[in-house]
Amino acid sequence: MKYSKIPVARSIVALCVAKNIHHVVISPGSRNAPLTIGFTHHPEIKAYSIVDERCAAFYALGMAQQLQQPVALVCTSGSALLNYYPAISEAFYSDIPLVVISADRPVERIDIGDGQTIRQKNVFENHILYSANLHSELVMESAATDKKLQQKQFESQRHNEREINLALNNAIEGKGPVHINVPFYEPLYDTEENIEVDPLQILPELRERRYSQEQLEAYAGLWNKAKRKMVIVGVAQPNAVEQRFLDKLAKDPSVIVFTETTSNLHQPDFFTRIDTIIGPIEKDQNREELFKALQPDILLTFGGMIVSKKIKAFLRNYNPKQHWHIDPKKAYNTFFSLNKHFETNVNSFFESFFPLTEATESDYGSYWKNIRKKRQARHEEYMDEIPYSDLKAMQLIVPEVPENYIMHLGNSSTIRYAQLFKWKESLHIFCNRGTSGIDGSISTAVGAACVNNEPTLMISGDLSFFYDSNALWNNYIPSSFRIIILNNSGGGIFRILPGNKNSENFETYFETVHNLKAKPLCELYDLEYASATSEEEIKEGLSDFFGPSERPKVLEIFTPRKVNDEVLLEYFNFMKS
Repeated sequence: MKYSKIPVARSIVALCVAKNIHHVVISPGSRNAPLTIGFTHHPEIKAYSIVDERCAAFYALGMAQQLQQPVALVCTSGSALLNYYPAISEAFYSDIPLVVISADRPVERIDIGDGQTIRQKNVFENHILYSANLHSELVMESAATDKKLQQKQFESQRHNEREINLALNNAIEGKGPVHINVPFYEPLYDTEENIEVDPLQILPELRERRYSQEQLEAYAGLWNKAKRKMVIVGVAQPNAVEQRFLDKLAKDPSVIVFTETTSNLHQPDFFTRIDTIIGPIEKDQNREELFKALQPDILLTFGGMIVSKKIKAFLRNYNPKQHWHIDPKKAYNTFFSLNKHFETNVNSFFESFFPLTEATESDYGSYWKNIRKKRQARHEEYMDEIPYSDLKAMQLIVPEVPENYIMHLGNSSTIRYAQLFKWKESLHIFCNRGTSGIDGSISTAVGAACVNNEPTLMISGDLSFFYDSNALWNNYIPSSFRIIILNNSGGGIFRILPGNKNSENFETYFETVHNLKAKPLCELYDLEYASATSEEEIKEGLSDFFGPSERPKVLEIFTPRKVNDEVLLEYFNFMKS
């Protein structure tokens, strides 16, 4: 096996392997050659080459999201590193472990005019769990006989090994991104065979806080007295919460549970489509009375970011008396009413909390379940009569997605359309909601597909697809990978939002009107391509879209740019009746 001659490069590789980091995404470069040599020659590392650093970072993000383990990123010095930032911020807010390892110039080369040289130290400090800034190690033959030089090299090596350990441990313990910045002297490509690598190891500490029943008694007392309790679940990994706890919540008549498409939780009595409840109330002449009837005494939340802007607006205007959040790491004051952060995982909390609770007599659950039933009937009635549009296309897609698919959704209008439908329970659904950006959505889905045995579907808007089309520039996309593009010739989300939609300024600088098609890109990257411009063509295109193939497939659905917003906005008016 080949090793870099530079000790710090050997230590990084050895410690990554020791901490079960086995997937490394590398972008080609020269300054990172010692790391590339070490990772690509190690038998326990699966290395991937992704040229575009922004795509590489989201690719690694998708892998780490599925594996629930750290994935490493390696790049050369200079602006290459800055292209990681969008994915790093997404990982930071979505609690996804990424290990960013950047090669750098030695400190004396910074700001003197060297090429590919920027200030890399602590460059991600606002969105990183830990920054390890390592010392340069100059390999000198004279060190073999110079005791003082040997001691200096030993001390430098121990400093580096400690910092590497702390960074990797933070990624594991804190479930988020870390940065290891390692400056290299030349020569960069020298190797040695079969040398012993035994760096200092510091084990991660995986502690889990548990609450005793004594600590929870006061909160259980409030819970038992409350007649209106609302539970909202944000982004969550599939099977994150034991079903017995979900069933317990569902049986309490004083509780309603709102979940989102990205919550990946399933219980027949849960409210799976928040906006179909809140949106029509906003349009109702009795909105004040209805919102007060929905206003909870206690709001309990867990999971990550919440998509629905409507539930956020409602609860910010109609605050609960108590808002509790369960999460071992953080609690956001999303509704400006946070009273308590339970710093533990959801299953541990419910295990201790539920023995202290009892079902409370209330008509809160039954009242809103009756409204939900009426809204579902209105939803089906409306969907039967709407014209060809984004919403109609999504309706046609929903039943055709096969069981057990991994499904990724683009941001902006795509995720919002998806929120209005009930998807199959066997689907595992993801979306980059940490920062809610359109950048990297395709790359994330591709990365996820590469480490999952189940096939993956990406549903994306046109701007998201074209913005991240370099995601297709790699050799790792499985043939089972599928992309559906809803192409409405611009940023359809901006036609839904308030504003003057009939001006040149709006079309150019907000909606970003275009006539691009995905077909040339599919030809470039050797993907099967089909398109649809009507309901009949969508049905025909979907008929064999998910069948076996030798190449990934893309189905581009073209919808009318100036109809989509009218159909969606009228949806909530229709639903209120």
